[in-house]
Amino acid sequence: MNAHEYATQANGSFALPDTCFKIKSLMEDESSTIEDFANLISVDPSLTSRLLQIANSAIYSFPGEISTISRAITIIGTQAIYNMMLVDVAATAFKHFSNQAIDLKRFWRMSVFCGLATKNLAIKAGIRDIERLFVAGLLQNFGELIVASISPDLAQDCEKYSAEHLPWDLQKERLGFTYTDVSAELLKIWQIPEKIILPIRHYNQASSNEINKDVKVLYLASRLALVDSHPEEFSYDETIDESLCNALKISSDDLTNAASFASTEAENILNIMNVKFFTRK
Repeated sequence: MNAHEYATQANGSFALPDTCFKIKSLMEDESSTIEDFANLISVDPSLTSRLLQIANSAIYSFPGEISTISRAITIIGTQAIYNMMLVDVAATAFKHFSNQAIDLKRFWRMSVFCGLATKNLAIKAGIRDIERLFVAGLLQNFGELIVASISPDLAQDCEKYSAEHLPWDLQKERLGFTYTDVSAELLKIWQIPEKIILPIRHYNQASSNEINKDVKVLYLASRLALVDSHPEEFSYDETIDESLCNALKISSDDLTNAASFASTEAENILNIMNVKFFTRK
């Protein structure tokens, strides 16, 4: 199977909810009002509650409480609301694909850590519209769960990475592509905005001078997440590409601060997303 085939099969098991498409449709309609968005979201009390929790979390760091969907839309915009919905969908979808083929606690920690670190580094790199990069960081490794669900033996093989055999190299060797390739294909099927998909799709070309800042930031954040999850196996000096840091004008202190922020806030975000960890039998 290739990356697109994995994504197509996964979409058959878990399609993006209609609400996401309706929100996207409202965003594309210039006559839409804040009330239109609020009415659509508020039909689901559970979704409303989780979105408000996310809006008041470290993802957005807004000074002051956001207590209604209407206020959230007014303050942080419809794109941010849509991005938050994708975070909520990710939580549901990730749990849908849960199985025993991979270390789910490690997977979840790395995904949320990567999202937070990506956003933090984006600020340092002077990138605008940084909330979408949290979503890109969170979803970039979604393909791992898809492969684990469809081909558990292959996923277990890809889990045997080390400092000598990096995760991305091992995935390429065993699958012929990386998990990020599967993630990008599924997000395209889901009609997720291209600016979220782009850094995931071009992730493996981060060292190219032609690649934009979004890709480079996501690449660095994923390395920080790897070190965070396996500090005994990986180190910053051996894992981080200094040339990318120089291209983004990101210092070693910036990397340390991004990792510290992500480490501190990861558990809070996991709690908001109501993630349940499963242990191997």
